[in-house]
Amino acid sequence: MITKILLTVYFILFSNFVFAESMKMIGMKGKSSEVSRTINVKMYDNYFEPKSIKVKSGETIKFAVENKGKLVHEYNIATKKMHLKHQPEMMMMMQMGILLPTKLDMKKMKEASKTNHAMSHSHSNSLLLEPNKKGEIIWKFSTNEELEVACNIPGHYQAGMVSSVSIN
Repeated sequence: MITKILLTVYFILFSNFVFAESMKMIGMKGKSSEVSRTINVKMYDNYFEPKSIKVKSGETIKFAVENKGKLVHEYNIATKKMHLKHQPEMMMMMQMGILLPTKLDMKKMKEASKTNHAMSHSHSNSLLLEPNKKGEIIWKFSTNEELEVACNIPGHYQAGMVSSVSIN
């Protein structure tokens, strides 16, 4: 029992550290005063519009995101490897009853985030939106890493809910 608790604590601490380091690799939260343009994004059930995004290295973009689908969706800027590492967190959110098909249980999310910060889903590169909700991300692209935007809700990434990001 103690071993299981220690492994869980280690996983939580280590995964948060690795994620924070990975974030620096892909860019950073942008400042609204530095936004060079806005890209309007619509999320439908298992696809994004636009399907691909072109940015310049060093550019700060405001993503105005609207969920036009009937399901909850995520808009997450990351590498493919980061998306694959994030997907078990999203599965855990479903298993805990935080992430439901058409809504988020914010009360459960707040409670779960007290012991596992990943459950707060409060990363500056990501939005989690219920149907008909809007949000925004301001992101500074300071990398040449190969990035993509994806929805990591279980099954959505695998169904093709991914957009490419080209950095020039």
